[in-house]
Amino acid sequence: MYQPSEFDLARLKERAVQLSTQISRNKQGLLSDDQLKPLRLQNGLYIQRHAPMLRIAIAYGMLNSDQLRALADVARRYDRGYGHFTTRQNMQLNWIEVEDTPSALSDLAEVGLHGIQSSGNCLRNITSDALAGIAPDEIIDPRPYAELLRQWSTFHPEFAFLPRKFKVALTGTPEDRALVQIHDLAFEVVDAQPSAVFRVRVGGGLGRTPILGPVIRERLDWTDLLTYTHAIMRVYNELGRRDNLTKARIKILVRTVGLERFRDMVEAEWETLKDGPQKLPLSELERIRASFKEPDWSAGALLDEQQILLTGEEKLAWDRWRTRNVLPHRISGHAAVLIALKNAGRPPGDVTSQEMEAIADLADQFSQGYLRVSHAQDLVLPAVRQADLPAVYQALNALGLASSVGGLIGDMVACPGGDYCALANARSLPIADEIARRYANLDAQEDLGPLDLRISGCMNSCGHHHTGHIGILGVDKDGAAFYQVLLGGHSGHGAPAALGTIIGRAFAEDEIADAIEEILNTYLEQRTSGETFRQAVERLGKKTFADAADTIRTSTVRKAGSGSGKREAEGTPA
Repeated sequence: MYQPSEFDLARLKERAVQLSTQISRNKQGLLSDDQLKPLRLQNGLYIQRHAPMLRIAIAYGMLNSDQLRALADVARRYDRGYGHFTTRQNMQLNWIEVEDTPSALSDLAEVGLHGIQSSGNCLRNITSDALAGIAPDEIIDPRPYAELLRQWSTFHPEFAFLPRKFKVALTGTPEDRALVQIHDLAFEVVDAQPSAVFRVRVGGGLGRTPILGPVIRERLDWTDLLTYTHAIMRVYNELGRRDNLTKARIKILVRTVGLERFRDMVEAEWETLKDGPQKLPLSELERIRASFKEPDWSAGALLDEQQILLTGEEKLAWDRWRTRNVLPHRISGHAAVLIALKNAGRPPGDVTSQEMEAIADLADQFSQGYLRVSHAQDLVLPAVRQADLPAVYQALNALGLASSVGGLIGDMVACPGGDYCALANARSLPIADEIARRYANLDAQEDLGPLDLRISGCMNSCGHHHTGHIGILGVDKDGAAFYQVLLGGHSGHGAPAALGTIIGRAFAEDEIADAIEEILNTYLEQRTSGETFRQAVERLGKKTFADAADTIRTSTVRKAGSGSGKREAEGTPA
């Protein structure tokens, strides 16, 4: 992973000092709340429903053990002893005080972490595949290119006050594990010879108008990564709506003017940029690559199956964990291990300071100090020797972190929802917990097979509900929280990406878990041999499942307190 230089660390510390001064001037009445807002937002500081929230950027999901310990320490000293990993590879602290934020950021700066451009109308934290650099199907490692984009775009004056937030993703594999099609701008490696070539997508996004980003250019040489991005951003900055937040995203601009016309405008702008000083020389790529420190892959060792002496239930639990949570690796003798931050009673993506410190210790012991954050709100140990897998499993099991739910309903995704976010129409976490409790039994999860369930508390779609095999969306109906169900979505992992659509009526908070159970029972009753849930929806049609869910009835509708009343203008869409 990238090793920040002394120059990098100094800039992060300066930024923390600047924020401290800005907050102090606000307290003295020298800077209004409205003047402070864009400044604090571009340092990741929101005002939530109940308390401020600090979003910490984790560049393209890469972490090391020292950084995880720093997150644990900051969460303990300035928050309530836990953090929340988001669907965009960030961490959020939900109870920090505004006055404590500069100190927390100063502490994080010591290990190269920050909140810069993790919110606000700017180019946000760049994301990538959690398996970047180790995936067996990788054409080329996208991380150096993500770092090039990150360094160039951070503090770029043209990207500081865009019409709306702007999200960028890169991936280096044919299979999309970075959700690239739902980003404002995305780069997919399509060729590595003689040098990296990207396919470029623009105008993807979820929210009120979910769109899979169309291809604007089939082939772009890596040397033009910055110039082409700059051309797109200039067109967006010039023509993007600033008078209407719901129409300000680049996806609306692309749809309004049409892809062909938008491409023509970008190409015309690119003509003035592509041979300029931002065209990347090989020396710049080599500089970035030299700043990366990778594990010692020569230390790998294969697993000796004869040394596994487990029997009975212990052997069954080990086999399940190995099947679900040990991920493929391109380097012989190594494996990547999924640490699912999911189980009944735990909000998806939440992790305590004590757990973070324990996981950091495991990373040092078994993964040379390296970790990754996934888009599904989990952690990954990317450099585990296969021979160490039994010891890793036993250590995780002792910590209560060996949930064998990778790819199953137990690995569901959920945003913080109405329990925290000022924009939320409904609570997400109690729904996630109720469904998790109903399907806590691993036999039941295995029987359901591959199933991606995602929950969002509002149309901002931070839970990516459109891309789940089952999506749940919280909506407000006359001050009461209701939930719509979507079917047919897919994140692009293992099959082409697709957007789910709403089926049937909305369900009250005390109905929605029953509705999901009826949908899944219908699948179990009507599936054919070997048929997955997603395949069954395609064969039987969504109406079959809508009718099943519609059998749920209640005599009264309980109002959800989190969905009622006047909402603040500022929330926490990731």
